[in-house]
Amino acid sequence: MAESADGRVAVYIDFDNIVISRYDQVHGRNQFQRDKAKGYSSSDSDEEVGEKLAQATVDIGAVIDFASSFGTLVLTRAYADWSTPVNADYRGQLVGRSVDLVQLFPAAAYGKNGADIRLAVDAVEDMFRLSDLTHIVIVAGDSDYIALAQRCKRLGRYVVGIGVAGSTARSLAAACDDFATYDTLPGVEAAPVEPVKPAEAEAAPAKKEKGGDRKEEAAEAEPARKKRGARRAQAPATAIEEDPEPEVPEDPQEIASSLLERALRLGHERDDAEWLHSSQVKTQIKRMDPSFSEKALGYRSFSDFVKSRPAIAELDESSTARFIRLV
Repeated sequence: MAESADGRVAVYIDFDNIVISRYDQVHGRNQFQRDKAKGYSSSDSDEEVGEKLAQATVDIGAVIDFASSFGTLVLTRAYADWSTPVNADYRGQLVGRSVDLVQLFPAAAYGKNGADIRLAVDAVEDMFRLSDLTHIVIVAGDSDYIALAQRCKRLGRYVVGIGVAGSTARSLAAACDDFATYDTLPGVEAAPVEPVKPAEAEAAPAKKEKGGDRKEEAAEAEPARKKRGARRAQAPATAIEEDPEPEVPEDPQEIASSLLERALRLGHERDDAEWLHSSQVKTQIKRMDPSFSEKALGYRSFSDFVKSRPAIAELDESSTARFIRLV
């Protein structure tokens, strides 16, 4: 469905997902679980975890304001266990923005509350109940929501996804019509970088105290080490496994350049025209990768993004209508 200026928008927030993802983004992967942060609140300023929660506070207002840019907000729901301190902190902020708080108690000992199922059921029911809904905004990053996004699109709705960078399944972004990362929303400050903690000072004295014992253990282990070395020497070279090289993450700038080139080639082949309208090119890029954002790449406008790649595209600025062609 094409975007409408008079859109009617429904927003569904998997609250635990966005809060945990933001915490892990700021403090490190799986840190929310290690710190057992669910039992703390940001008001616990005397606790280290409370301070860390304050640093990773999610600006729900920025999320709702972004959703409202697509049209009138018909309903906004947030799903979580609101009895936990970490979520209870946000109740005032959410109620102040007229968000319906859906209570989900943990359904199992490991704490999963089934937000994905309840959210999906409500969204599908609302689409049949409110036929005038034009946009569905899903605030989450789980791949569990791919089926929901696809179903919403089949029912003729424009699907917008919002997730935290680094914790969002790329397949979910591809399933949406538009996808934005939380960090790029207007008014959201960039995630602070967690400083690398130096090694503990006590480790060195401990090594010195146990130096004598370690020498004795090394002497006892030396014969066994020699035997292992001899066996390795006799073994064929193919038996020795090399450590796999770590995967190098893809460069977002290179991905964006590839998208621009591909979009231009598709446009030229389809229209058989020398110049393509910039909005047409950007629309094609968003269709190929809904998570594309020139602002997330550091450019103020799409024109600036195109001008930064003179080896790929040429921008015609002779008129108010910007046109682009493949170099």
